[in-house]
Amino acid sequence: MPKHPVFIALAETVRQFDIPQHEFSDLLIAFRQDQTVTRFDTFNDVLAYCRYSANPVGHLVLYLCGYRDPERQHLSDFTCTALQLANFWQDVTSDYSKGRIYLPIEDLRRFGVSQDDIAHNQNTQSFCAMMQFEVERTRDWFRQGLPLIRSVNPELAIDLDLFSRGGQEILNAIQKQNYAVLGNRPAISKPRKLALVARAALGKLLRGPKS
Repeated sequence: MPKHPVFIALAETVRQFDIPQHEFSDLLIAFRQDQTVTRFDTFNDVLAYCRYSANPVGHLVLYLCGYRDPERQHLSDFTCTALQLANFWQDVTSDYSKGRIYLPIEDLRRFGVSQDDIAHNQNTQSFCAMMQFEVERTRDWFRQGLPLIRSVNPELAIDLDLFSRGGQEILNAIQKQNYAVLGNRPAISKPRKLALVARAALGKLLRGPKS
């Protein structure tokens, strides 16, 4: 039986919403991978990591909001994976400083980018072309997850829309600096952040109080 107050509360939530244990064990798999895996040979390997590190979070949100069906979980996976990928492309330099490269090795080879380029913050033409490819691929994952917003209650839909737009704004920030992310972390401007939050707040106001 759990003894720490946090785990006691978590156990009660798990019972109340009947959350499957595998969602938590999947997150633990990702935590363990973080201790040993620092390179990913293929894009499918990166997606497999996202399956454990990002996608369970979306499932948990859906469970807490009363949604248990595989169809919504599948759409959530697109959005959660896209958010994780956007963060990877935003943080190439900081991740490398921690010994990790999430860019697939197959893509480095395809575009003629070396790990030394990343180590020395060389935003070469080849590197920027590769980043453009990764950004456009990630945009497609966001697009595939958008139908989820129309299939949940309005309050959750507003939050999902905010998260999705925030992730896409990261991609826009990368594009605005011509994909040269090495040594220059892309960030969403404060006015744009305020606009996103204001849009979400307005949506909740227009929806009105809960009945």
